[in-house]
Amino acid sequence: MVEFNTGYVMPMDRDYGESHTADNSTNDVGIAPIRDIGFSVPFGIAAPNVQGVAAKIRTGTRIMELQFPGAGRSQRNAQTPEAYGKLQRQALEELSRANKVDFTTHASFSVMGLAGMDQQGNFSKQNKKFAIDEIKRAIDFAADVARGGNVTIHTGEFQRPISEERWALDEHGRQQFKSYKEEPERAIFRVVDERSGQIITQARKNQRVARAIWLIAKPGETYYDAEGKEHTADKDTYIDYDRVTVKTMEDRVPEFDLESNRFKIEYWDWKRFQQEAKERTEEARGFWREHKDDKDDTEWKKSIYLPFKDAISEGDIVVDAEEAYVQATLETNAANAKGWALYYGGGFEDDRLEVNKLKKALALYEKIEAGVSPEEEWKIKKELKHGGVLGELVPPDTKKPTEIIRERLRHFMGSMEQKKEAGRSQLQQANDTYEQMRYVMSHRRYALKEAYASYAEAGIHAMMKSDQVEHQGKLKQPIFVAMENIFPESYGGHPDELMDLVKGARQQMREMLMKERHYDEARAKKEAEDHIKGHLDTGHLNMWRKYWVWDEKLSPEENDKRFNEWTIKKVEQMAEQKMIGSVHLTDNLGYQDEHLSPGQGNTPTVEMVKVLKKHGYKGPLIVEPGGDATTDLSDFHGLMKTWRLFGSTIYGVGAGLRAPSRERAWGQVQYGYFGQGQPPYFVFGGYSPSEDWTLWSGVPME
Repeated sequence: MVEFNTGYVMPMDRDYGESHTADNSTNDVGIAPIRDIGFSVPFGIAAPNVQGVAAKIRTGTRIMELQFPGAGRSQRNAQTPEAYGKLQRQALEELSRANKVDFTTHASFSVMGLAGMDQQGNFSKQNKKFAIDEIKRAIDFAADVARGGNVTIHTGEFQRPISEERWALDEHGRQQFKSYKEEPERAIFRVVDERSGQIITQARKNQRVARAIWLIAKPGETYYDAEGKEHTADKDTYIDYDRVTVKTMEDRVPEFDLESNRFKIEYWDWKRFQQEAKERTEEARGFWREHKDDKDDTEWKKSIYLPFKDAISEGDIVVDAEEAYVQATLETNAANAKGWALYYGGGFEDDRLEVNKLKKALALYEKIEAGVSPEEEWKIKKELKHGGVLGELVPPDTKKPTEIIRERLRHFMGSMEQKKEAGRSQLQQANDTYEQMRYVMSHRRYALKEAYASYAEAGIHAMMKSDQVEHQGKLKQPIFVAMENIFPESYGGHPDELMDLVKGARQQMREMLMKERHYDEARAKKEAEDHIKGHLDTGHLNMWRKYWVWDEKLSPEENDKRFNEWTIKKVEQMAEQKMIGSVHLTDNLGYQDEHLSPGQGNTPTVEMVKVLKKHGYKGPLIVEPGGDATTDLSDFHGLMKTWRLFGSTIYGVGAGLRAPSRERAWGQVQYGYFGQGQPPYFVFGGYSPSEDWTLWSGVPME
C-alpha cells in the first residue's frame, strides 16, 4: 500500500514541478489537501459490484463518488441505484465507516435536466416524472450508503442559440460567445404549446414575416378614448377606423390604402419582433396589475397573457421575441380563417332566405298542379332553354313548375350546407388558433418553469431523507441535490445559467414549503439552501473555450489569458454566493469532454480551486477519470496525477511505514512498483536497435 501524508514535505523532482511548503498549522499541503481529492467510480464500468468498490478503496483515496451510468432498469454495464439492495447497501456503508472513506453520489448520467425534454426538443410530463424518479433513487441510495452529501445531477434543460443569451456579450456589448460564425444572424428559437409541451414551430432570426401596417395615431395627432374624450398622442398609439384607441393589441386594425384599394403590409425583421415583444410585455404587465387579484380566471382565459396568471411580480413577466413571432403567425392564420368564416356566413343567410321562398313557392304550385288534369298539364309547363353552345345544339325541354322549383331548392340547400360546413369549420379554426395563442410559450420559459419545480421537488425529497437519516443518528451532513454545469450547448452549461437554476429552484422550494408544509420564510429559505446547490465541473467550464470569440488583435496566448480570466471570474462569482456544494476536477483541451487528468489539458484547474478555497469551500474535489482510464495504466493514475498537481507529498512507501526511509518523488512512485525502479513509462521506440528489441520484457511486475 502507498501511504501519503500532508505534513511531511519533500522536494519534487524537476519532471513534476516545484515543491510546496507545508502549512503545519492547518496540516494542508499546497492548495488542496489530499484528503479532499478523491475520484469517481461508475458502477458497472469501473466497479461491477461491492467488491469492486472495496478494491478502489485500497488505492488509498479518502473520498469516492459512486456514480450510476444507467437509468430505468439496470444493465450489467449501466447500473442503477436499485441494482443494490439492502444487504449490499449495508456492506457499502460499512466499508465507508471501516475504512474512514467518504462516499458521495452521482445520479444517472442519462438524466440531462429535469424539465422533461426529449431528443426532439418536445417536453412531456412523463419524461419529467421519469427524470425526477431517477434523482429520488439516487437520493435514497445516498441516504443509505453515503449518509449525506451531494447527489450530483446533470443539467441541460433545453438547447438555445449561444449568441443570443444575455451573457454572450461582454460589458462593452461586443460578442463574447457564439456557436458558429453566422449564428447571430441565423439563430433559431423554439416555441411550445404550454398545454402539451410540444413544439409549435421554430422562429428563425433571418426569416422576415409579412405583417399588417397597423393604423396608428402618430405623436402630435389626435385620437379619442373609449368615452369619446380627445387626446394628443405623445407616442405611436394604436387606433381603429374611428380614431378611437383600441383596448388591446389584438384589436389593432390594418391601415387601408385608398389608391390601391388594398390593406397595407410590410415585412418585419427580428428587430421589429423584439420591439413587438417589448410592447406585449408592457401590455401583459398592465393586464397582470389589473387582474392579479381576480377571484376567478374568466378574464385571464380570454387573454393571450394567460401564461402569466401566476406571476409573482411584474419582473417575472417578459414576452420573448420568438413568442411575438409565433403569435404574429398564428394571428395571421386566425384572421384568414375568420375572414373566410365571415364570407361564408354572409352567403349562408342569402341562401337561407332563397330556400324559404322556394319552399313557399313549391307548396303553392303543388296545390295548383294537383288541380290540373293530365290533359291540361302542358299549359303549366315552362320551356327551359339551355345557354351557350349547348342551347344551340340541344332543343329546349319543358318541366312542371314544381320540378323546376325542386331543382333550384336542391341547389340552394346544397349551397347552404356547403357554406354552413365551410363557415363553421373556418370559425372553429380561427377560434382554435386564438386559443393556441393564449398558450404560446418560449422553449426557455416552459423549460425553466418545469425545471425549477422539478429541482424543488428533488430538494424536498433530499430534505426528508436527511431528516430520516438524522433521526437514525447516522447523518454526516445534509443530503443535497447538486446541479452540474453541463456542456455549453445546453442550458445550465454557462455559469450564469447554473446560478439562475440554483436560485430559481431554491425560490420554488421555499414557496412549496411555505404553502404545502406551512414553514415560516426563514426556515423554508434555510432548507432550500441546505438541500439545493450547484456543482462545478472544471472541464465542462473549459469547453466554453471553443465558443470564445477571439480578439484578432491579440495573440493566441493573450486570447487564452482573457478566456482564463473570464473563467476564474465566473468561478469566483459562484464561490462568493456560496452556491457550490461539490466539484468535479476534469480537464480537456477546450473542445470535447475527454476527462483528462487535471493539469493534462488547458483548464486552469489549480486557479479555480484556489478561488474556491479562498472563499471557504470545504466540499469534495472529485477526479473523474476518462482518458486516463483508457490511455494510462489505470484510473487511479489519474488521481495520482491530480495529487501531484496539487502539491500532495509522499511520506511512505510500503505497508506499515509511518516515516520516510528516504525521499521519494512522484516519478518513482506513480509508475513504479511500490517504489522500486521500473522501465521508463515513455518508450523511445525509434531509437531501439531493432523492432524486436526493447528495454524490458513488457511483463507487468505486479
